[in-house]
Amino acid sequence: MSDKELLIPASQIDASAINARTRRGRLQMLFLLLACASPVIASYLAYYVFKPEGAKTNFGTLVQPVQEMNAAWFDIPFNGKWTLLVARPAGECTVKDESCLEALFLMRQLRIAVGRESGRVQLVWVNIDGKPVDPEVLAAYDEQKAGFKVLPLPADPKLTADFLAWLNQDGAGQKIQLIDPSPAKMMVFPVTSSPKEFGNIKKDLEKLLRLNRRGEKLQ
Repeated sequence: MSDKELLIPASQIDASAINARTRRGRLQMLFLLLACASPVIASYLAYYVFKPEGAKTNFGTLVQPVQEMNAAWFDIPFNGKWTLLVARPAGECTVKDESCLEALFLMRQLRIAVGRESGRVQLVWVNIDGKPVDPEVLAAYDEQKAGFKVLPLPADPKLTADFLAWLNQDGAGQKIQLIDPSPAKMMVFPVTSSPKEFGNIKKDLEKLLRLNRRGEKLQ
């Protein structure tokens, strides 16, 4: 024991040791309380401060509930296939109409972008005015080269009215509509030339193709 320690009464030495242990105990208790409270604090910050969108991971707009197709509308099968569908009048869809070509180009590039899964996706352009398709447009977006099926409206006026009502439901008439193998419209995408938005649409499509194979009939 040093000379300095000899000058300190034993009772004082014991009190200092007790106080040190008390402080350590209080710190340990504080850390424990913080550890227990951290999930509550984190959830509070997430909800009230950062305000996330609630686990939304899709870019396209989900159709809830899904909107079923009528097999009588068209002569080609939609059942068992994933379909990207757009409706445009052929009389307005010329090489001078960028808004129409933008939609067709986006759909063609999406099908190419999914690579080896492209055979699971069919592209449909519904010609809503019945006029002949511009030869230059048809050459670029035909079935053999680009995978497009160009379809007229149903011959029956009642079926045409039903299809157009389905097409335009929730203001989706000018958008690209994704139809699942059931078949039913389950998501819609905006027509865009943004590379970032193209990447987001591609992610949505890839995710759906990866997670859903039920009901498909591939040829």
